[in-house]
Amino acid sequence: MIEIKDLYFEYPNGKHVFSGLDFSLKKGEKVGLIGPNGAGKTTLFHLIMGLLKPSKGEIWIFDRARREEADFHEVRRRIGLLFQDSDDQLFCPTVEEDIAFGPLNLGMNNREVEKRVHETCELLGLNGLEERVTYRLSGGEKRLVALATIFAMRPECYLLDEPTTGLDTETTERIKEFLEKHAETYIIISHDHDIIEQLCNKVYRLNGGRLDLVSPSLNGSETSNQ
Repeated sequence: MIEIKDLYFEYPNGKHVFSGLDFSLKKGEKVGLIGPNGAGKTTLFHLIMGLLKPSKGEIWIFDRARREEADFHEVRRRIGLLFQDSDDQLFCPTVEEDIAFGPLNLGMNNREVEKRVHETCELLGLNGLEERVTYRLSGGEKRLVALATIFAMRPECYLLDEPTTGLDTETTERIKEFLEKHAETYIIISHDHDIIEQLCNKVYRLNGGRLDLVSPSLNGSETSNQ
């Protein structure tokens, strides 16, 4: 699904994040991405989605090189990105409108969109919140709605940036159950090692611009470097 080759990236302030990074994700893999703050985990997600542009290297997604903005339009339809801050994801007046936004942009008709919104709310336990004003929701409710906006588009792959940080146990369990039952391929960024161990079959540690494969658990030894 995703293949990154010899990737270089630095921010305008001159901070180097990646210098020759390689990474690949295959269909069916459930990958955890760990590492210290500032290591570049979120930056990697934004490069995959075309929100940032590398200074050098190749990004191949669904067997096509992605270089220009137009190349990433398909990527954003087929890969769902959960932002670290839910407020960056939610911009419509109500929950229902936020969840409907993606399907509408996929060209679905109103009846199909209404059905998709209902199904998504059922799956994530959001029934009764459809008419709520989004900015008045609790943090946990916002997180579930942000995930719902992605799932409503039925992506083939999820990129989830700290999906459970700051959430109560009930909301965390709901998100875990959803991912276990309904998400086939994903990458999760998290500082919660329990979440990573429970939901991922492969774990990478990102630090100093390097990706180290950790196996079989977060306490295990590093088996390969990228």
